[in-house]
Amino acid sequence: MEGTIVDLSEDGIIRVDEALLRDVIPKRDPFSRKGENGSTAVIGGSRLYHGAPVLSALGALRTGVDLVYLFVPHILVDPIRSLSPNFIVYPLPDAKITPGVANKILNSIPKIDSAVIGPGAGRQRTEGMKQLSFGLAEKRVKLVLDADALLPGVTEHLGNCEVVLTPHPGEFSRLYSTQIGESVKERITAVKEKAAKNGITILLKGATDIISDGELVAINETGTPAMTVGGTGDVLAGVVAANLAKGMSLFHSALVAAYVNGRAGELAQMRLGLRILATDLVEELPEVLKPFDA
Repeated sequence: MEGTIVDLSEDGIIRVDEALLRDVIPKRDPFSRKGENGSTAVIGGSRLYHGAPVLSALGALRTGVDLVYLFVPHILVDPIRSLSPNFIVYPLPDAKITPGVANKILNSIPKIDSAVIGPGAGRQRTEGMKQLSFGLAEKRVKLVLDADALLPGVTEHLGNCEVVLTPHPGEFSRLYSTQIGESVKERITAVKEKAAKNGITILLKGATDIISDGELVAINETGTPAMTVGGTGDVLAGVVAANLAKGMSLFHSALVAAYVNGRAGELAQMRLGLRILATDLVEELPEVLKPFDA
């Protein structure tokens, strides 16, 4: 069972730190069996962006879920399978999430606890993404919508579902047709307002990450300028999905992921300097999370 966040600062904003994580990260049952520590799916990839879904899947696995299923265009299946024996890969007949592809996924997907939709998917039409998102939500799958899944026609109708959005400022502005401010205070106001209005949880990525479910607001300040390298957001989405799959709330899943991903970036920079890769974050995730095992 998760702990309850009660320690708020005077301004009502939660500062994410290691002590808070100890309260909310669930302990693993020493007698658990395969699948009981969560299963998730990553749905994305395209002819151009083959790495993004892989990074999300690696992020989820290194966060401790038992099973990760990758749904990617068929042209990516063999290369992705060759990267790691840890992946369970499902081929999709098209590079786009059309209504037909969405139905294929919904009809073939195993029982899962969470799913990441969007990493590397490329520009998508709303209809297929909407059908896929709603179909998974009807199966009581907790959703992380990232990158190319952040479409107004999809997100605005998911208010009664368990969903976390993970936009960067540009995606947030496009999604809500509004220019988001530069200051942390302005961004907190905008994120909280949109989360409350739409009944969702938002993790706005940045030098200071801002997380809100429309009521509570948290900020995370782990991270490094080296994390501007491509793919770090894909890893983050996988970590959020893993937390959801392990039974954490939407809000807790997002704030824990923000801290863990940022801290992994810090450790990678300590080891390698400013020339880090997204895969370096994946390698550091176990080191960040190990203190919470006991």
